[in-house]
Amino acid sequence: MEMQIERIEPERYFSYRWHPYAIDPAVDYSSERTTLVEFRLSEADGGGTLLTIIESGFDQIPLARRAEAFRMNDGGWTQQAQNIERHVSHP
Repeated sequence: MEMQIERIEPERYFSYRWHPYAIDPAVDYSSERTTLVEFRLSEADGGGTLLTIIESGFDQIPLARRAEAFRMNDGGWTQQAQNIERHVSHP
């Protein structure tokens, strides 16, 4: 997986760009637009920390692979959010 770090604000924000669902090693995805993945941490109501994950830019993915890229990422982010929740819930 290749990614380009966009911005880091320690303990608040992290973002990167990448080519989602770029799984065929015979294809050069470098000419395609990337999506932007953002992780934001903020104080949650009632204490604790709220993590917000946003991936934008799917409208720039070539139509031929857009739906599958979105589907795969949707499932992937759901699983990663569950992994994070398990990690922070069990010290």
